[in-house]
Amino acid sequence: MSLPGAQRASGTEAKETVAPAVDLVLGASACCLACVFTNPLEVVKTRLQLQGELRARGTYPRPYRGFFASVAAVIRADGLCGLQKGLAAGLLYQGLMNGVRFYCYSLACQAGLTQQPGGTVVAGAVAGALGAFVGSPAYLVKTQLQAQTVAAMAVGHQHHHQSVLGALETIWRQQGLAGLWRGVGGAVPRVMVGSAAQLATFASAKAWVQKQQWLPEDSWLVALAGGMISSVAVAAVMTPFDVVSTRLYNQPVDGIGKGQLYGGLADCLVKIWRQEGPLALYKGLGPAYLRLGPHTILSMLFWDELRKLAGRGLHQGT
Repeated sequence: MSLPGAQRASGTEAKETVAPAVDLVLGASACCLACVFTNPLEVVKTRLQLQGELRARGTYPRPYRGFFASVAAVIRADGLCGLQKGLAAGLLYQGLMNGVRFYCYSLACQAGLTQQPGGTVVAGAVAGALGAFVGSPAYLVKTQLQAQTVAAMAVGHQHHHQSVLGALETIWRQQGLAGLWRGVGGAVPRVMVGSAAQLATFASAKAWVQKQQWLPEDSWLVALAGGMISSVAVAAVMTPFDVVSTRLYNQPVDGIGKGQLYGGLADCLVKIWRQEGPLALYKGLGPAYLRLGPHTILSMLFWDELRKLAGRGLHQGT
């Protein structure tokens, strides 16, 4: 299965075209499957990004040091199951965000927008923004749950939620409907740049690999090659926005639901730069790439194969 934007390269691929509604289901399912494998990396990344919040390097304790040491630290503090903290919220987020994202991108492809110059990047960015908005409450809860741990290992504000539903209920009761979308200003640009990079590079790389004829046209290795290239681009452009998004979602709020540390995306960027240094915008880069790489590869590979099967099934049914 190939991305919609790359499907029209040949008559064979044209037969695999499926409806946007099918892309919604397949995209959400593929990314949820990938999330199960990559959620432990998300937990480690979240802890590293919150460590030393708004403090100069060397002035704070570092319970999390590097990827492997951080994994061990999470297990010591929360047990082996601690590596899957926030999984339910993560699955909800992946289903909502990527279902909307793939659906909108498929609509853009059907309308021919991705065939225009720069159309793939624009369609990916817009689809990602819409998906991020819809999935923002789930990402808010996921971040807060993954940050929670014992006092000795705590980094960032601790919200003390007991479950996904309990967290949503608490936020709704204390902050109202708007509270569920607090931090969305950081999530939208995060997913916009990541989605544009992922979708654009995957489609282009897959088409290029197919053109070289190094691998069988229908081989899953073609999708794997596209995913590997996408993961590099996504990690490079997305990590600073990822750090900001984590900070905005996890910060404490006052009685009216206003963030006590950051006023928004720009304010967060400036404060991190000034108080922690520019390299702080790449905190957690290691696990971020290790998470983004496999997640990009697995999600795009699952989507590619599921979509191919769906396309064949629809073709056989006609």
